[in-house]
Amino acid sequence: MGLFEEIVRMRKAGMRGALATIVHTNGSIPSYESSRMLVRDDGSIVGTIGGGCVEADVWAAAKEVMEKESPRKMVFALNNEASYDNGLICGGTLEVFVEPILPQPVVYIFGGGHISTALAKSASAAGFGIVVIDDRQQFANKERFPMAQELYTSYEDAFARLAPNRASYLVIVTRGHRDDMRVLAWAVRTEARYVGMIGSSNKVERCKAELVKRGLAAKDIARLHAPIGLDVDARTHGEIAVAIVAEMIAVRRGAAAKRRKRPG
Repeated sequence: MGLFEEIVRMRKAGMRGALATIVHTNGSIPSYESSRMLVRDDGSIVGTIGGGCVEADVWAAAKEVMEKESPRKMVFALNNEASYDNGLICGGTLEVFVEPILPQPVVYIFGGGHISTALAKSASAAGFGIVVIDDRQQFANKERFPMAQELYTSYEDAFARLAPNRASYLVIVTRGHRDDMRVLAWAVRTEARYVGMIGSSNKVERCKAELVKRGLAAKDIARLHAPIGLDVDARTHGEIAVAIVAEMIAVRRGAAAKRRKRPG
């Protein structure tokens, strides 16, 4: 499998990585401009940019690029220094651009009502893939959700077939408390990056208490974002959808964690 085919496979599987590309050379260098190396999240690599200590330094930087989800340019001066004596004795400079390879974030919307249709539109515009789950076919269909990548008309079928990962965002907006609890108990035990549920503060506390009775771990329950969305006094379906998407973006970009750490 080629390097770019592997990138496609990784993104579909929800895996992260970093692609290092030699973008500029000057003088004698151990590889060629446009040479590439893909670093997977588990540290394994595909391709090469010449080996030796330069490649080792780029490999280490790639892990940071994945974590911060931000690209980085590295410049190496290869002037016969002993520190680069590993098959890379040469003279010249080498510039390497390291960029994150990230899967498309996907929001799984449980419930196909009015808030869900508004949410699907807003989330799709923000770059999220859309999957909709509702046990009523008249609500979970292509006419209501033309942007949806997948549609499920059975919660149990969705639980069995879906495998949320760190690129997954689960939003619970079903039509009733019973379905909310059924989805919530499953959702907080997945590897999803975000789990949010609509409802008043009282409803949220009742749901958390029910999860405790069911024996769920405190760390799993603490993952829940509820009441859902940023607090912008949203009232209409469209405003609530925007508030939810804004919160998902904050989680995706790490802004939510920064706000929690801010004193006061």
